[in-house]
Amino acid sequence: MASKEARINQQIRAREVRVIGPQGDQLGIMPLHEALRLVETQGLDLVEVAPEAQPPVCRIMDYGKYRYLQKKKSHGAKKKQTYVAVKEVKMGSRTDPHDLLYKVRNIRRFIERGQRVKVSVFFRGREITHPELGRHMLNGVLNQVLDIAKLDVAPRLEGRNMAMLLTPK
Repeated sequence: MASKEARINQQIRAREVRVIGPQGDQLGIMPLHEALRLVETQGLDLVEVAPEAQPPVCRIMDYGKYRYLQKKKSHGAKKKQTYVAVKEVKMGSRTDPHDLLYKVRNIRRFIERGQRVKVSVFFRGREITHPELGRHMLNGVLNQVLDIAKLDVAPRLEGRNMAMLLTPK
């Protein structure tokens, strides 16, 4: 089936179909023209629900109502999804201790809100030759927030940055 929509009434191509009634009861296998006549008398639609089955399974239902309920269900599922933002706090390898305290306060605030935090130390010029300075800085930050956060991704060098990921406990 090329489209996502189910085939209904005259769009169904099979000669014989297995028919399920409006309440979910099996009506058996019958020729398509007979099934179409049956739904016409009931004022409902014949909807192909399992086209790959032999013979295809069709259900008698109000197609408009069915589509409405499907749309409503998918909308409800989208609503229930949670998006966890990853906040990023950047600092240089020579960030002043007072500025570092300010950054740690922001990290604590993000974690208390339940957000994940990526802490990055960027290296300028020749500073990249001393990655241990960045690792020392990240370990200092980690020790200050270990009471409310846990280390998700250990500090590692990514190009000219060293980063770690913290998640709430």
